[in-house]
Formats: sequence, structure tokens, C-alpha cells
Amino acid sequence: MPAADHRLTTLEMARFVAEGYLRFDALVPQALNRRVVPELGELAKAKIPQAVGVAPPEDPLERPASRTPLSKCYPPPSPLGEVLRLPQVEGILTSLVGPDPLYDHDFVHLLPAGSTYRQHLHVDAILDTPSPGFDVQLFYFPEEVKPGEGGTRFVPGSHLRRVRAEDVARYQHLVGEAQYAGPAGSVLVFHHGLWHAGQPNPGAGARWMYKIRLNPRVPQVRLWNTDDLAAHHNDPSDHTFATMRFDSVGHVLRAMQPWQQGHEARYELVQRIRLWRHLSGDERYDVDYYLTRLEQRDALEAGNADA
Repeated sequence: MPAADHRLTTLEMARFVAEGYLRFDALVPQALNRRVVPELGELAKAKIPQAVGVAPPEDPLERPASRTPLSKCYPPPSPLGEVLRLPQVEGILTSLVGPDPLYDHDFVHLLPAGSTYRQHLHVDAILDTPSPGFDVQLFYFPEEVKPGEGGTRFVPGSHLRRVRAEDVARYQHLVGEAQYAGPAGSVLVFHHGLWHAGQPNPGAGARWMYKIRLNPRVPQVRLWNTDDLAAHHNDPSDHTFATMRFDSVGHVLRAMQPWQQGHEARYELVQRIRLWRHLSGDERYDVDYYLTRLEQRDALEAGNADA
């Protein structure tokens, strides 16, 4: 669970770095969930009228403009705006992209009962630059989603594999992939590079999901609740074959997906270390000595060159 101020804890941040997402079941109160659904219906009519079988309304519900601060999106009396301004939602988002991030875009995903629509696996990004910064995508499910009834399919740990948006479209039945199912009011937050896809809904009821992408406005350095950082932030000596901690950020970062095993896991861990260095502001942070030994070697060679 997040800290008392609703921001994430250090180990939750480490899990986001390792897996590319966090999940919070039944985060939004049920009374608010019920009020949000009609508003999502209006947004869906304005954006994708074919999805609900009606012509666009003459006076559609207006969406915010891109680059609008989140605090100004969906002002009162919007129930959706209430969801986005819940302290527990704001705390999670602040931890990842900073206070009052910028609205990029949003979308209402509606799968009617019996829908056979199956989306291909994809990434909501172009082939990104090497910058460690990221956007987040919040996925909000205002109603219960039962197993196999249209929940989003995604591949935990895929966010640091830089691919073009459609490069992964041909992949099916990946080892370790997940499909969301859970109670009403649940929220998932994704790193924008996480591979995911919409799924058919053979159930008897419609499946609603609201997605919003947000851009940071500040450097993404130590934005979470760092009260426990010193207790869990292992030093570079933490090493699998020497002295290894089991209560540290490094321990979380070492946990691999089923498809990240053997030597492949070592390359994955290096990418996670680099992202954690950026988020923690500690350029010397390391796990299993991978980057430290390379940097030490480079420093020695640079010293010899200057001699």
C-alpha cells in the first residue's frame, strides 16, 4: 500500500521499475464509480460514436486540450474529474510523474457484451530515445471485470524493451503475460512502454475502461515518499555471489519474469539499474556490481590515457 500521504513507498517504486506497472484494487469508492459510468458513455459518444451505435451528439462533452495541467481537466461537477483528483490517485501519479502532470490524451474503451474485437499487442509510443524519463498511462475500471471478460492483456516487465509501436503485434501467448480481472474501481498505472492489448468480451455485460496518458512537468527524481529510502537503498556491494540483501531495492529489481531468465536476466537488470539511478538521483547505485565494474575499468583506462 502507498505511504500515509498517498505517495508510493520506495519498494513500490522499485516494483514499478522492475515490472512496468502497479495495480490498486477497488481504489475508487463504489458510489463514485456508479456516477462515472454515465459520463464515460457521453465521452464515448463524442469520440467513438460507432462503438455505441448512435450519431455524435450536437453538443459533445468536451475533452481537455493536450498539454493541459491535470488539475484543470474535467472540472466540477465532473465525476471523472473527481476520480482524477482523489488524494490516493494524485499521490500515485505524483510519485511517478510529479505534481499536476500534463494531460496528453485520454480514451474511453468500451467493449459491449459479446464483443469479439481483439486488439493486437502494441506499445503506446514511437521508438523512444535513450532518455530514462517516461509518461504514465492510468487505466481505470469503474465496474468489475471478471476473468476472461475483456480485461486488458499485458506483458509485465516489457517496458524497457524499446520497440516500435507495432513491432510486437505478431506475438501471441507470451510466457508470463497477464490479463486484468478485478473489482470495480480498480486502477492500473503503466509505464508508457509496457506491451498491452485489448481483449474480446464474451461476458453478459459491457466492459468499460478509461485510459489517460500523462506527461511529467518536473524531473522524475525522488518524487515518491522517500522516508524509507535509506532503509532499502542498497549500496553497490550488494551482490548475488557475495553479501546479498533480501529487503532492498536490489532484491526487488532482481525478480525476473518467466521470459527473463539466465544471461537475459543480467541485461534486463542493467536496464532497471539505469532507470533506478535516474529516479533516485544516485548515479553510483548498482546491483550485483554490473555497472560499477565497467565504470571503474573505464575510469582506470581514462587515467592511463591522461598519464
